[in-house]
Amino acid sequence: MRRLAALQQLAVPILLLLAVGVAGNFFSRSIEIYFRNSLVMVAVVAALYVFVGNSGVVSFGQVSFVAVGAFAAGVTTVPADVKPATLPDAFALIRDHSLGNVESLLLAAVCGGIFAFLIGAPLMRLSGLAAGIATFAVLEITHNILRYWTKIGPGAGLLSLVPETTGLLQGTVGAIVVVGVAFAYQRSRLGRLLRATREDPAAAQAVGVNVHRQRLWAFTLSGALSGFAGGLLVHMFGSITTEQVYLELTFLSLAMLVVGGATSLFGAVLGALVVSGLDAFLGQAEEGVDLGFTLDLPTGTRLVVVGVLMALVLILRPSGITGGRELSLRLPRGRRAKGAG
Repeated sequence: MRRLAALQQLAVPILLLLAVGVAGNFFSRSIEIYFRNSLVMVAVVAALYVFVGNSGVVSFGQVSFVAVGAFAAGVTTVPADVKPATLPDAFALIRDHSLGNVESLLLAAVCGGIFAFLIGAPLMRLSGLAAGIATFAVLEITHNILRYWTKIGPGAGLLSLVPETTGLLQGTVGAIVVVGVAFAYQRSRLGRLLRATREDPAAAQAVGVNVHRQRLWAFTLSGALSGFAGGLLVHMFGSITTEQVYLELTFLSLAMLVVGGATSLFGAVLGALVVSGLDAFLGQAEEGVDLGFTLDLPTGTRLVVVGVLMALVLILRPSGITGGRELSLRLPRGRRAKGAG
């Protein structure tokens, strides 16, 4: 019975993702990109949820792993015959070889996970403000390494000619994979132990829970999933710069998690889809959109609106629009199914 209830909770976000993936086929290619982007953002936010949602520790560094995954997948899939021109200073191993789509996504996940483990080993002993500042420092360091070290990428320039393989199908499958792994983790013993440290670290330690170890496992898994999401991202655009995986993406992904509900996976999925849709509309409105009248908003309006929305949610409904709960397809005997968080 409990397993059936769990499957019902998992079915809701998966059906929602399938609906988005199918709906994107009925629009023009210029509109379809927004559906693909929303699916990739679900992967990014669900990966963020694995650590932040289950541990209660705010991390500004998860986009570092998205960046590492994106550039790892990107530089390894650019055709080898053009790399001497596009990546002239890269290490020979990178410059002389290319990988396929699936291999690059796996490599992105491995790179993200290893990087997260290495920096998480010392940082996961921190909590509160100290942890937030430390993870933000990781974001800054990662950004500058990718921006200036041309041995591993194009530096401050544009990484182009990456195969555009993340269509609606790959975007949907990729998002479902990340959501499925995130759900399996939150239902596992490790996930339950980590949430115990979130609710009362002192009590959890008193009964033998190793807080550092549990946070490190989640941080590493979140890093691997973030790297995988970064691979999906670079294969969606076909090109990338370091600025695309920096502060704006950090702010947007955190806003999506907060708006949806940081302590539930369904909240992460719903928040990503809702804010992605709003962000896409406002981005179009900044260039002028016809609604029977011309709506032409000032540049930067979308980030201001998303920021205001996040502030309002934090003030009026701190647990997000889902209330921090999971949603089941069928609520047994009229009782609301409570989330795993």
